[in-house]
Amino acid sequence: MEPGAAGDCRPAKPGPCVSGAALEASAEPGSRMPTVAAVLPAGGCGERMGVRTPKQFCPILERPLISYTLQALERARWVKDIVVVVTAENQGAMESIIRKYRHARVSLAEAGVTRHRSIFNGLKALVGDKPGCELSKPEVVIIHDAVRPFMDEDVLLQVVLAAKEHGCSEYDLDFGTECLQLALKYCDTKAKLVEGSPDLWKVTYRRDLSAAESIIKERISQEICLVMDTKEETAHEGHVLEEVLKKELSNVKIMSGAMSHGNQDIQQFIFAQCYNYVCLNSRNADFHETQQLLKMLQDSNLSILYPVVVVSVYFLDCQAVPLSQKLESLMWIRELAKELKNRNILLSCLLICYPQDEQKLQENLKQAAIIITALIKDRNPGLVGQLLVA
Repeated sequence: MEPGAAGDCRPAKPGPCVSGAALEASAEPGSRMPTVAAVLPAGGCGERMGVRTPKQFCPILERPLISYTLQALERARWVKDIVVVVTAENQGAMESIIRKYRHARVSLAEAGVTRHRSIFNGLKALVGDKPGCELSKPEVVIIHDAVRPFMDEDVLLQVVLAAKEHGCSEYDLDFGTECLQLALKYCDTKAKLVEGSPDLWKVTYRRDLSAAESIIKERISQEICLVMDTKEETAHEGHVLEEVLKKELSNVKIMSGAMSHGNQDIQQFIFAQCYNYVCLNSRNADFHETQQLLKMLQDSNLSILYPVVVVSVYFLDCQAVPLSQKLESLMWIRELAKELKNRNILLSCLLICYPQDEQKLQENLKQAAIIITALIKDRNPGLVGQLLVA
């Protein structure tokens, strides 16, 4: 797949998968869509990156790069099988990644001495002629770099339709079927260039890891779920904070839900894969709402793929309770946050001073919005368990 022209384009957020029926609808009237598989050559050593770990296994937000690529391919449910081609010494590591991040439809093949031989081995694995092999021979195979994690499903579909129309020959394998110029030079078959999206770039150098991390952080920071209780004592502050967040974060979708009726609101946000939660706690029940939310997040296993940020908010009347006294009583949150960090849940606490003066409250809420934005966008593990004040 050829990358498009460089540009500052955020990759699309994971959305609905394209089903086989939708794939059929994209074809020419009266034509039958082919069966599709993918081969990911992942036998490189990352020499240009200058690190000991092969770049496809380098962590981004504590998760190997290749896992993001697999996740992008898995969104296209019409891709029947995915074969990852890795060296013998990395087979165990790859199997662990598949198990840990619950990747589906993924098989392994052993890498060859060159990239083209590795692709050939992946294609042979798809023939399904080995004893015990459950793979079936596809009609179209997508060859995709294991270190291009930001692919668009529409582009994949265009590639499949172009491959079905133009085809390729076995003879061209030795000259690199993934290269358009060589295909044109050495094949008797037509070839077609499909323009990719601007973010279909390859992680090659160490700085590219930082760029990829920034893109992923931005992508999963576009929605915030504001969790409120149903008690009137915090309802006013909660709605005011919601309005401030919407005003200060105009490019972020702010959703709100209540801890009531079996927590259906919150379950809906978790099911929709929202990775950012601002939980407002009632003043009389110390962080009961946050503890409910954290249990729901742990039970859901939402944090397997991306770190989930939880900002626990408490409105504090500093005239009634000294700030130092309240901070001292909340030291237990730090230990809880350390435990949750191991589950990829990043918890921090934000105290918002609740003065009687409405203008001062607005100022404090704006400061709170700035802090919440930083916690969500940075996703800094070093801030886990911090007790912050606005």
